[in-house]
Amino acid sequence: MQRGVSAMFGVVAATAPTLLAFNVAPSATFFNQAMALAAWGWFVLGVAPSGRGAWQVAKPVVMALALLMASVLVSSIWGSLPWSLAASALGLLAAAATLLVSGAAVRPAHEALGAFESFCVGFAVAGVVNALMAAVQVFAPGWPDGDWLAASGIPGRAVGNLRQPNHLSSLLTWSAVAVVALTALGRLPWRWAAACGSLILLGVVLSASRTGTLSVLILALWGLVDRRLPRSARALLVLAPVVYGLAWGGMTWWAQSSAQVFGGTARLGEHDVSGSRFGIWSNTWALIRVHPWWGVGFGEFNFAWSLTPFPGRPVAFFDHTHNLLLQFAVELGLPMATALSALLLWGLWRAGRNGWSNGWREKGPHEEGMGTDMGVAQRSAFVMVLLMALHSQLEYPLWYAYFLLPCAWAWGFALARPLKLLEPLNSAPGSPLPQSQPSEPSAPSAPSSSQAPMPWSPPMALAAGSLIIAAALSVADYRRVADIFVAYDGAPSLAQRIQAGQRSVFFAHHAHYAAATVTDTPEQALGSFDRATHFLLDTRLMVAWARAWHAVGDEDRALHLAQRLREFHNPASEEFFQPCAQGASEPAPTFPCASPSRELTWTDFVRAPLPAGEGHKR
Repeated sequence: MQRGVSAMFGVVAATAPTLLAFNVAPSATFFNQAMALAAWGWFVLGVAPSGRGAWQVAKPVVMALALLMASVLVSSIWGSLPWSLAASALGLLAAAATLLVSGAAVRPAHEALGAFESFCVGFAVAGVVNALMAAVQVFAPGWPDGDWLAASGIPGRAVGNLRQPNHLSSLLTWSAVAVVALTALGRLPWRWAAACGSLILLGVVLSASRTGTLSVLILALWGLVDRRLPRSARALLVLAPVVYGLAWGGMTWWAQSSAQVFGGTARLGEHDVSGSRFGIWSNTWALIRVHPWWGVGFGEFNFAWSLTPFPGRPVAFFDHTHNLLLQFAVELGLPMATALSALLLWGLWRAGRNGWSNGWREKGPHEEGMGTDMGVAQRSAFVMVLLMALHSQLEYPLWYAYFLLPCAWAWGFALARPLKLLEPLNSAPGSPLPQSQPSEPSAPSAPSSSQAPMPWSPPMALAAGSLIIAAALSVADYRRVADIFVAYDGAPSLAQRIQAGQRSVFFAHHAHYAAATVTDTPEQALGSFDRATHFLLDTRLMVAWARAWHAVGDEDRALHLAQRLREFHNPASEEFFQPCAQGASEPAPTFPCASPSRELTWTDFVRAPLPAGEGHKR
């Protein structure tokens, strides 16, 4: 009964955020992330949080999170990052720290294993359900209604209810690891594991994600090198590429025989493999060379990149570099990026060493077989973190709560040193544990496995409960800006709704976007541009911003924005540049067609002063 209740916490935490299809503008994933915040807070409460000993074992990752939080504050207080964006980032980082500490907390081995099994059951269920949804999106694309099941906007590719094929593939590969771990721990029969694993791998194929393909190869590599896994678990891993290949071949045959579209075949025919990523990485390096020491500021990549001349830039408006290490370097500077990368790599190395270490007995003196199980569990958690690290070099999954929070918990668990599993190799079986171990934190004396579970740590319980409360409050706060984009009977005027949205704690930047783009006189909303432009610059916002500066007589800033917008070659800007078209019967006007009289940089747009005599409200 207790195991079933524990599994329920994992199922809710891992599955609920991935099943929610309903969302309202301006964010397509807000409710998924709010659900993740509440569900993982509930998970921490359910697995008896104890914060004891977590700092010592998780020190590298804790320090990295602390540095990131400090960077957010610096960018907001001394830089130009709006407080709403800073508050969101700080909240997510604090939530990640809570999950990390929960996973790394010192606790009896049987409790630690129970928590991890609950974690894996959750992701196994999430994987099976999401694979079935992926099949519906590809084989019956007319069924999704958008409220219960999201429709895929990419022909022949599954996106799940997370609405992104790479996100779906990462969720499914985590699910595959969870299935293997449950099999290795004796909680899932091999036949059931093979069936679930095959369905999950079919889902990865349906996503047509290259990241998913690499992840499947990593699973096979794990099976080849980890000889301490049970034979059945290793077989599942080694055969994963075979099942993946058969599923791919089957989908190719189905598409050809039924005249349907399979997104994987279309991607194989693409000549420009990740060309946009290579382009954005090249642009990022250029920005790093200009700002090597302090970077452009946390959260300011899109602002700096969009306003810097890059004639060969990708068409899309990128708000991330699609590479975590480059993101650190361009936003925080090379010294801080080096420190952060070193801490994270140190934490990753310690997690791997913990699971694969030969310096400690696999069995504890009082819990027969428990040490072996812990080794399997911690290596599985390490592989999950490794897969997310791979994805983070190609995209930015950790900017989403439904990936960040479980990754933090898995990382903490991979680093944990459960009680009764700290016997050194040179000690005799059954001998008492020393008070401390070389190069490892000392552990409090352990109760026997027959004793009552360790009591909750009040601070940890408070932190977990705070996540649930914060999720509820964020939903109420989000409604302030959602009301702007969804009209309803009896609603206040648009101006009143925008004004209410500007008072939002976490989402005010969306309201400022509306204020800057819905008015016929954008020059009267220049203060809103100071906030909206630091979230995501797009065609609509840049057109309005250029017109605002033109209206107040600052032609250089207006023309600089027009030039940068022209570099994107976005079809949505064609009307804006229509007066500049060749063959016009009259000479092209100066705005938006000419070049500025002086060279500007992105820093000239950071809280730029209004022309003298202009009293527009900021």
